[in-house]
Amino acid sequence: MNSSKKLSVLILFCLLSTAAIQAQKTYEPTWESLDSRPVPDWFQDAKFGIFIHWGPYSVPAWSPKGTYSEWYQYWLQSSALFGNGNFKGDEVTQYHNKKYGEDFSYYQFGNLFKADLFEPDEWAQLFEKAGAKYIVLTSKHHDGYTLWPNEQANDRGFAWNSMEIGPKRDLVGELSTAIKKTSIKMGLYYSLYEWYHPWWQNAKPRFVDEHFLPQIKDLVQKYEPDVLWADGEWDMEDDKWKSKEFLAWLFNESTVKNSIVINDRWGKGIRKIHGGYFTTEYESEAPEFTKPWEECRGMGFSFGYNQNEDAQDYNSPKALVLMLVNIVSTGGNLLLDIGPDGRGSIPPIMQERLLKIGKWLKVNGEAIYGTRPWKYSFQWSEGIQNYKPKQHYLGGDFILKQTVDPEEGYAVKEAFFTQNQEAYFAIVPKWPGKELSIRDFKPNKGTKVVLLATGEEVTWKQSGKDMVLLLPEYDPNKIKPTDLYAYTFRITK
Repeated sequence: MNSSKKLSVLILFCLLSTAAIQAQKTYEPTWESLDSRPVPDWFQDAKFGIFIHWGPYSVPAWSPKGTYSEWYQYWLQSSALFGNGNFKGDEVTQYHNKKYGEDFSYYQFGNLFKADLFEPDEWAQLFEKAGAKYIVLTSKHHDGYTLWPNEQANDRGFAWNSMEIGPKRDLVGELSTAIKKTSIKMGLYYSLYEWYHPWWQNAKPRFVDEHFLPQIKDLVQKYEPDVLWADGEWDMEDDKWKSKEFLAWLFNESTVKNSIVINDRWGKGIRKIHGGYFTTEYESEAPEFTKPWEECRGMGFSFGYNQNEDAQDYNSPKALVLMLVNIVSTGGNLLLDIGPDGRGSIPPIMQERLLKIGKWLKVNGEAIYGTRPWKYSFQWSEGIQNYKPKQHYLGGDFILKQTVDPEEGYAVKEAFFTQNQEAYFAIVPKWPGKELSIRDFKPNKGTKVVLLATGEEVTWKQSGKDMVLLLPEYDPNKIKPTDLYAYTFRITK
């Protein structure tokens, strides 16, 4: 055996040994041990996922603008409300009583949640066209209704799952099967707590031992998700949830122990400290994170479908693309939510937004997928940096104010930067004119620059510490409408 073959065999042996050691590692029920498990690489490469909030709350599908419609049961029964705006608190209660009557229980929406127009393969095709690399479906929200047949869903004294009430279908199973025919990863959201479960209200240890733990294990073992997205953790410490014990089981014994990705919502005060990847919600970029992270938000202000939101409440395709670019430039993923209606139709405006994002990604995706942050995430113009309005939930228009429509005196992000092994990428939110200066950057003399929208090579020069791209005359006939959202320049390494 010659030396090169010996080296190849040695490298292969080392790789297999490393993989075997990783696979055999036993995780202890401590954060020190659990946090040592790396987040699988595919997640950090994915960059764009689709969140799906769907359940009985999709039937009334109403809450005041600036609030979450999927919280309908809580708003109704507590006569409380929070979000963007000034509320009396009883808006949903008043709406419900007028629309359905005071004696109409939230639980009656279960029978009205038919999902009769739900076509899982059509959903999967839409998500592929959108350029999404993973999805996360709400298998159970805070109302406790499960989108799969589950024994614990009925322990409140009546059936409360999609196989017995409403659709009479295993919605998690059907969508999982459809998604797994594609290259998209399948994720499941699961709420730890339930607002009005009698054990949660009066016997929390029993709720944890007899409801939460067996139910979440059933979900994992039945559907083997790629992502397990916990939520509803904030009212109780992780020790009381027995989260560490559950995660040790997940990483050591479950059928997805070597592949599952988890987030950071496993107990009061745990977010952005422990768990898998870190999560933000209706925020912006997070350049200070040292772990993979993800921003989740709706296209408007609600996760669940809210028929009270109008076209102007939805973020424009340009704003959504720029939000994605902004997040990716600082190392994050965007989990963008859609809310199907109670019959299983995805509202056309949501489909349109997804398809336009997908068309932009088809041309510019190499600057997004599989990339990592560069030495600078973005380049500011002169002025006051980081404009953000004071809102409970940060609206998507902040990114337009930071790029193409600034307030007087505020700076804009002139360019965003990403990189992979082959190239750097400069993504600009508007056409720069005749020149684009990339400050404090000196590439090699043989570096080539290409405008991805047209495939044209762009000449450049060095001007002191700056690289200056000498741009061709702008020709709108060469640019597709979706490419107008942001222009990408590939700069080879």
